[in-house]
Amino acid sequence: MGVKNFSVWDYVVFAGLFIISSGIGVFFAIKERKKATSMEFLVGGRQMSCGPVALSLTASFLSAVTVLGTPAEAYRFGASFLIILLSYTFVIILTAELLLPVFYRSGITSTYEYLQLRFNRLVRYAATIVYTVQTILYTGVVVYAPALALNQVTGFDLWGSVLATGIVCTFYCTLGGLKAVVWSDAFQMVVMIVGFLTILIQGSAQTGGFHNVLEHSTNGSRLNIFDFDVDPLRRHTFWTLAVGGTFTYLGIYGVNQSTIQRCISCKTEKHAKLALYFNLLGLWITVGCAIFSGLIMYSYFKDCDPWTSGIISAPDQLMPYFVMEIFATMPGFSGLFVACAFSGTLSTVAASINALATVTFEDFIKSCFPHLSDKLSTWISKGLCILFGVICTSMAVAASLMGSILQAALSIHGMCGGPMLGLFSLGIMCPFVNWKGALGGLLIGITLSSWVAIGSFIYPASNSKTWPLPLSTEQCVPSNVTKSVPPVLSSRPVLADTWYSLSYLYFSAVGCLGCIAAGLIISFITGHQKGKDVQPMLIRPVCNLFCFWSKKYKTLCWCGVQHDSETEQENLENGGTWKQGAESVLQNGLREESLVHIPGYDPKEKSYNNLAFEKVTHF
Repeated sequence: MGVKNFSVWDYVVFAGLFIISSGIGVFFAIKERKKATSMEFLVGGRQMSCGPVALSLTASFLSAVTVLGTPAEAYRFGASFLIILLSYTFVIILTAELLLPVFYRSGITSTYEYLQLRFNRLVRYAATIVYTVQTILYTGVVVYAPALALNQVTGFDLWGSVLATGIVCTFYCTLGGLKAVVWSDAFQMVVMIVGFLTILIQGSAQTGGFHNVLEHSTNGSRLNIFDFDVDPLRRHTFWTLAVGGTFTYLGIYGVNQSTIQRCISCKTEKHAKLALYFNLLGLWITVGCAIFSGLIMYSYFKDCDPWTSGIISAPDQLMPYFVMEIFATMPGFSGLFVACAFSGTLSTVAASINALATVTFEDFIKSCFPHLSDKLSTWISKGLCILFGVICTSMAVAASLMGSILQAALSIHGMCGGPMLGLFSLGIMCPFVNWKGALGGLLIGITLSSWVAIGSFIYPASNSKTWPLPLSTEQCVPSNVTKSVPPVLSSRPVLADTWYSLSYLYFSAVGCLGCIAAGLIISFITGHQKGKDVQPMLIRPVCNLFCFWSKKYKTLCWCGVQHDSETEQENLENGGTWKQGAESVLQNGLREESLVHIPGYDPKEKSYNNLAFEKVTHF
């Protein structure tokens, strides 16, 4: 492929993204210099509002994987990926109503601190290590993706781009902490939306309007969205996207430190929930734009596919090539697209660096050295940001070997996120599960999900399960490119066409369900947890979401945990073993008049706030 170079205005637009993002970090470093505490640095003093947090959640979740991978997905496989929006809806509702209240009201900083309160320190450390590995691997993918885009459209050195990304992210994350991350994400989210809108407008104009795009997509079978085939080996069907997608993204949203950390930084629980629901709206809009961009791209290349014809070497290069084609005579707009891709990367990488620094500080350093001064804690947190910035940037080398960025990113989340979701589900919804069941379930869940994920990487599924929709090269300029036929492997293990061919969206479900099943069995074999030994604010049985259940059945589902208001008030007065100020805020069915007296509850907002957590006593 002939590389097309940036104009001066492309460089100006692109450089503006880095300058403004870095400037936000400098601004908050100066503005918050008198509040030099680790709490302020890591969770923004727990006084963030829902607006910027919602934009931050959307921006960091989407990343360059959405900007580059999702349009290519729609181009090759059609718009069926829209069904993933249904799984997003399930995920946000479950996170906001089932999981967030437990984390928010407990006053924790690290999500994995919950696991020590519910089980023990060993389970907490194991989960922290798994999360750290998962995040570093995933961040490597999202650093590599936009660097690839920049390399393809401008000829910039690929690894120079990777280095620039890592330096900028680490810079403003280290200077400004979580507030800089959140506000930079908000700005970068705006850049992403503007970038997609310019592509939609110019792309549809180049193809004759939206009507032509829809007509061409229909003729090319790109709008056959609903496929109810229950075969779990099919790459994308309604069930793999709706069910498998829910498991995958719930592991990303519901129990992921990067997401929960920003939710608990909100000043009230109401703001945290609103941030999640506004974020859902942002996900719908952005993913919808990405998929429609892919349909426009198909309409533009319907008679000459640049991938099949050999003009480009990988599907993930489709979007950069398309942008350079439609904006060839419009200086600055190609730079806007690359800024759009980099916006997703900067937001995701910065959020990951901040989250990694937080869990390392809270779960390892602070638990070993509980009496660190605020000044020393802040400097250690900044040092951790630099360390993880270097590590995440270095992981981009491994990402270059992972193939399709969309599938690679979701496979990583499936391998680690599924078992983590299962672990937290055991703790929050199953009061009788003990620490042995939790730890054993986590290990077995990771073993199962890694087994199927690594097996599918070594032995890819057959073409009949993953083959893209037809692509034409009829009107391409004749070239000497010859189509290569994939070699037929003479020997494949028995599991290659069954277990290893499972849709990558089910990897998370395998890990989650395997963790839950193993955790339940091990707990009953080793002696289940007694309900009276479990703090009521640490669990939230699913029955609490269904108010029509009788009190008898609700009590049964609590498995002996003392959750009545009198016991809760008594625990508060006696101090108990729970964190100061947090021991009675997680109260299911608590009377409104008694809530008024509980630290952290605001009767005007009818929501919980973070005022009770300013002087939290850590273990």
